[in-house]
Amino acid sequence: MTTPDKPDHVSDEPAESAAPTGIAAQDWARASADPQYRAAVVDLLGALAYGELAAFERLAEDAKLAPTLEDKAELAKMASAEFHHFERLRDRLTEIGEQPTLAMEPFVAALDGFHKQTAPSDWLEGLVKAYVGDSIASDFYREVAVRLDTDSRALVLAVLDDTGHAGFAVDRVRAAIDADPRVGGRLALWARRLMGEALSQSQRVVADRDALSTMLVGGVADGFDLAEVGRMFSRITEAHTKRMAALGLAA
Repeated sequence: MTTPDKPDHVSDEPAESAAPTGIAAQDWARASADPQYRAAVVDLLGALAYGELAAFERLAEDAKLAPTLEDKAELAKMASAEFHHFERLRDRLTEIGEQPTLAMEPFVAALDGFHKQTAPSDWLEGLVKAYVGDSIASDFYREVAVRLDTDSRALVLAVLDDTGHAGFAVDRVRAAIDADPRVGGRLALWARRLMGEALSQSQRVVADRDALSTMLVGGVADGFDLAEVGRMFSRITEAHTKRMAALGLAA
């Protein structure tokens, strides 16, 4: 997933700053002995893998809207990076004895629904979606990553790394707004819609997968801790506001 550059004061580890403890200090071989934890990681890798595959398809399609050959090539390069991320996740699922297609299947409807609801109507909307929409998903997965074993955390953070295209999206969008300030209002509304849809999708994914939701709140015995999840989504919303400012848009 192509994660845009963060504003200076947005941490790469939003949920925790102390040294890892518990499962987060273990490797996969030790942590996966817990069947509930193993199920949660399989869910997470499956969701990420399908997200990367869907992002590849979307960016390849959005490249058709590009106004220049240079822009078309840049989006194609982004799409290629997403597919390589998918391959790493697919290979990891196979390595730990899971079938990638079965791991991805529970997340197809939610992710396809998100992309259907947020299909861009033009080049600029596609760029904003790639920059803002994917960032929201990446922030969510980074929140989960701090609770993972060392091997799984390294993989998840690697596939969330910025592939170097954030500056491209920001430059193009800001140039368009400078050329026609009216564009800013339309794109700001579009970004707000992306935010709402992305948060709804993330909440559905967490609520529908018991093992994943329990891991997300730190292994709470009673399951879903609404207060902790609420704080997590508040952090994601704050990061979104800062990225909107980087684009020159009002949150």
